Amino acid sequence: MNYWEDPGPGYGVLPPRAAVRSDAPRLSLNGRWRFRWTPSVPPAGFEAPDFDDSDWDWLPVPSSWPMHGHGSPAYTNQKYPFPVDPPYVPDENPTGDHRLAFELPSSWSGPTVLRFDGVDSCARVWLNGVELGVTRGSRLPAEFAVGDLLRPGRNVLAVRVHQWSSGSYLEDQDMWWLPGIFRDVTLISRPVDADVFVHADYVDGSGVLRVESAPGAIVRIPELDVEVPTGRTVAIPGAEPWSAEAPRLYDAVVELPGERIALRIGFRTVEIVDGVLRVNGRRIVFHGVNRHEHDPVFGRAVPLERLREELLVMKRHNINAIRTSHYPPDTRLLELCDELGFWVMDECDYESHGFMLIDWRGNPADDPRFLDASLDRMRRTVERDKNHPCVVMWSLGNEAGVGSNLSAMAAWTRERDPSRPVHYEGDLTCADVDVYSRMYASHAEVEAIGKRAEKPLDDPVLDARRRAMPFVLCEYSHAGGNGPGGLPEYEELFDSYERCQGGFLWEWMEHGILRADGSYGYGGDFGEELHDGTYVLDGLVFPDLTPQPVLAEVHKVYEPVRLTIADEVLTVTNRYDVLDTSHLCFHWDLTDEGVVVQSGTLDIPVIASGESATIKLPALPPQDRERWLTVRAVLTQDCAWAGAGHELTFTQASLTPGTSIGRLAQPEVAAVGPMGIARAHTASAGALSTTAAAVGGEVEVGPGVFHPVTGRLVRLQGWDVEHVPLELWRAPTQHDARTWDATTLDRKTRWVDAGLDRLRYRTVAVERTGDELVVTTMVGAAATDARVLTTYRWRSDGERLMAEVEVEPLGEWTVPWARLGVTFGLPGRLHTMTWFGLGPGQAYPDSRSAARIGRYTSTIDDLQVPYLYPQENGARGDVRWAELSGAAGKLRLTGDPHVALTVRRWTTAELAAAEHPADLHPGDQVWITLDALQHGLGSPTSGAPILPPHDLQPRKHTFRFSLGS
Repeated sequence: MNYWEDPGPGYGVLPPRAAVRSDAPRLSLNGRWRFRWTPSVPPAGFEAPDFDDSDWDWLPVPSSWPMHGHGSPAYTNQKYPFPVDPPYVPDENPTGDHRLAFELPSSWSGPTVLRFDGVDSCARVWLNGVELGVTRGSRLPAEFAVGDLLRPGRNVLAVRVHQWSSGSYLEDQDMWWLPGIFRDVTLISRPVDADVFVHADYVDGSGVLRVESAPGAIVRIPELDVEVPTGRTVAIPGAEPWSAEAPRLYDAVVELPGERIALRIGFRTVEIVDGVLRVNGRRIVFHGVNRHEHDPVFGRAVPLERLREELLVMKRHNINAIRTSHYPPDTRLLELCDELGFWVMDECDYESHGFMLIDWRGNPADDPRFLDASLDRMRRTVERDKNHPCVVMWSLGNEAGVGSNLSAMAAWTRERDPSRPVHYEGDLTCADVDVYSRMYASHAEVEAIGKRAEKPLDDPVLDARRRAMPFVLCEYSHAGGNGPGGLPEYEELFDSYERCQGGFLWEWMEHGILRADGSYGYGGDFGEELHDGTYVLDGLVFPDLTPQPVLAEVHKVYEPVRLTIADEVLTVTNRYDVLDTSHLCFHWDLTDEGVVVQSGTLDIPVIASGESATIKLPALPPQDRERWLTVRAVLTQDCAWAGAGHELTFTQASLTPGTSIGRLAQPEVAAVGPMGIARAHTASAGALSTTAAAVGGEVEVGPGVFHPVTGRLVRLQGWDVEHVPLELWRAPTQHDARTWDATTLDRKTRWVDAGLDRLRYRTVAVERTGDELVVTTMVGAAATDARVLTTYRWRSDGERLMAEVEVEPLGEWTVPWARLGVTFGLPGRLHTMTWFGLGPGQAYPDSRSAARIGRYTSTIDDLQVPYLYPQENGARGDVRWAELSGAAGKLRLTGDPHVALTVRRWTTAELAAAEHPADLHPGDQVWITLDALQHGLGSPTSGAPILPPHDLQPRKHTFRFSLGS
């Protein structure tokens, strides 16, 4: 057996210990290394100190070598990119040989370790021609004792890295396969057995400290006037607790013989009481994300400044928790989580998802040959990260089925660190864990679990044990392009049921890889034999950390303070786990049709965590236009992650025209019909002054000219117009085009099967009736009798062209509609839109919490969301009116009472056909779609259905709009 195929953890590696900062001499070996890539394993010999590597390439270390032109990135979600034959891998095993000659300082002395913080996937290491050993476990550190091998002056380090190894069977983690030495390489002059384990609890208002370390070591915390020997437990009454909301840290030093270890200690106690997970005695709720480690340029070698920026963006969007999917992150990230404040579920580098595709036959999690490697991975996770207060839960891994090795990992973890609960979602019996966890449970299932009324297990003992556990969604609401929807409804369940303690959205970041042309590649763009396409594009932020629209929705749904207005009263509910509201102030403004007319600050008392307060709002003057009151909660002072004035949340309420604030109503969007959108109401079309008349074989109604046979609008205000009388389809979102077991995106959806993308139109009648032009059209697709009878009634007041559109489904419809609207092609010399409605970003029926009623202006180009896989995007909801302007002139559109509005420089068909943003080319028309109703976004990729209020089932409906000056 080749050493890289041995199912064990490797050899020559020192026992794992905590990652620490100390005053021990260090020598970074990062930098330019000599590098040779081969598509399979070459003969040995390069490790000799005098080997001539002058014709090799240079490669930066840390790095992922495919990001530097050696081999190619490859993306799979579940499938192993090699035959499943554990522990063996193919002879075609890309191998990277690394060599570094370095000078040892003359002052260097004492015991020394060589530390690798991450090598993917298997490394064999030599120093000065002497083999040190072999390490597997890509996202885990490995240390080798090298003190006796170092030479004064020149030393040569040689490392052979194999892309595939037995360890690859444990690292099938829905990610790019990116081999290389991707984290720091360091020489450290410190004893090989020096370690430290901090136990810092918070009990009855006091810190309780015990530090495990070498005998005779001393712990000092100057700020708390603490100086005690290690091993002794000491109560510290003056200590403040650590939490994700108030991350109080104390600088400490552990003095060992010949070494001082610097620590940042946070006092906190994690426990499960009466089936509820508590920190420092308080129930916590995870408003979290799953986070893979990725950089679009450097792959797995993520720069420190990017790590920090990721966390800052999270904090600014009310995210308080991270699951390190599906391996321990760069240890610097956990240091930042301690500092900035996050609850962290630290996950072991362990997943064998591809075995699910073969019914788990031969799964390493239940293979005794992999026992030592399994335990080694868990030990290295826990020992490395045990001193971080942010880590409140250990996770055995992800999607590795069930088996005895997982049980052994759980037992070891619980014995080594009983202070943190153990998590693993894959065994639904929860036999080895402390927390009940599910992926992508529907809203209905979460509610049943919240009530402790979930489907029972066959074993009554296990069922009772699981039913008594807290519940966490380790993954939910798959992001993937435009979506997900349904987040507010999940949050309502977390609020309603004490057992339901939140979860971790899938996932934080799109994993696009930057290509030479400036675009981002995804699965299949790099010549992969097997790949899972766009499934790697599933984040809340783009690869450059630019927020996607859904992140604004997350920001609103995860609000730490909830504001509601009813009648004359504002209710403020403090949803923080720990903090009161003393760091917040509350601003209000009053707008008439989007124009601010008054503003001020509310005097609100400090509200404790979990409490509410009500404030009677002042009377406000009457008005003639649509008036809205907006209240915002903002930071009063700068903090570590945002500046003073940063908004945490907001609410809006509409004031009925001609009344005071005593007649407040909830926003119009809350007055929902079956689709979650306010129904259109009957309103006067205005005095008619132009009668429909035949003009040159065409029909003129005010500023509009219609084709006499088809009844379609052909000119408006002198512009040529292309009119699509009925739209039922949209360019599929990534959720529209996937199912649970189809991870590769396919444009062929149920809507395509039903022909919604290829509707045909038959004019039934074009009639002039008094002041109206009535156009009746039958709309359907080939091979089906599912049709829609569409009737337009056009009128005009001389300046505006007004339409009332009635649709009636006929035949048997077996699919919902994607939308219900009409499209117009207008001159391309329009470039700006100003609108009064929801904004500033897009809004869809089940993803609109972040949108607020106002007046906004944008270029047409900026209305588009540049999803890396083009799809439906950019709809502005509840638009009362909009004005398009440019060199061609102006056009005003109004809804009665409102419409959803999408404006693009390409057709829906062109958008649907594109595979990358560069495939979209602006044409000579601007395409405007006015939607009366829209289908929700949901999260069907992960099996969670779109909730019925947002599921656009075919039905009779009438809507109105107008076009003109």
